[in-house]
Amino acid sequence: MDPILKLNAISRHYKVGAEEIQALKSVSIEINKNEYVALMGPSGSGKSTLMNIIGCLDTPTSGEYFLNGKDVSKMEDDDLAEIRNKEIGFVFQTFNLLPRLSALDNVALPLIYAGFNKQTRIDRASEVLAQVSLSDRVHHKPNELSGGQRQRVAIARALVNNPSIILADEPTGNLDSKTSHEIMALFEEIYKKGNTIILVTHEEDIAQHAHRIVRLKDGLVESDTLNGQRIKKESIV
Repeated sequence: MDPILKLNAISRHYKVGAEEIQALKSVSIEINKNEYVALMGPSGSGKSTLMNIIGCLDTPTSGEYFLNGKDVSKMEDDDLAEIRNKEIGFVFQTFNLLPRLSALDNVALPLIYAGFNKQTRIDRASEVLAQVSLSDRVHHKPNELSGGQRQRVAIARALVNNPSIILADEPTGNLDSKTSHEIMALFEEIYKKGNTIILVTHEEDIAQHAHRIVRLKDGLVESDTLNGQRIKKESIV
């Protein structure tokens, strides 16, 4: 089975004044369809840089990145924007909802960029809001929703385009522990429906919801475990 996502010797260097920072140093990872993976690491480990590259928000200094068989590591900005909209569903810690729009309109936004007509957008956005148990909140604006409900809207928006991967960056970072548990249970439901989820977190208890944990340290993969068992290096390079 071909991996849905393949990173081959990915490096990312930044210039800060006269100094060059090596955020990632030759990282190689493969993720298959319908995997649930947590990316972990302390501040400065490279996990945010890696997430930005996986999400096509940044490009590597060197190495190759294949998403669904396409080499996206050399793409121009316009092509990357199209890949982001079609292939990747983003869930952020701060929800990133537009305050003047209803839950329905927030969820439908990616479908506007994808060129769907209004009725199709309404039908599909309503469908995914039902999936996250918000059918009774479709016309509410973000300030009329709780933090957990806002994150459910953000998850529905991430699902609306049927993306190849869901990329969740600290999705429970702004939520209390009870609501965090509910959101992680929702991610488990989404995973069981066949979705591929990549979760970026620094919280061990949140990472344990994933089935595979990739730990980064100093820009390198420190360990890669599946259901608690270390994956042999040969199988991920």
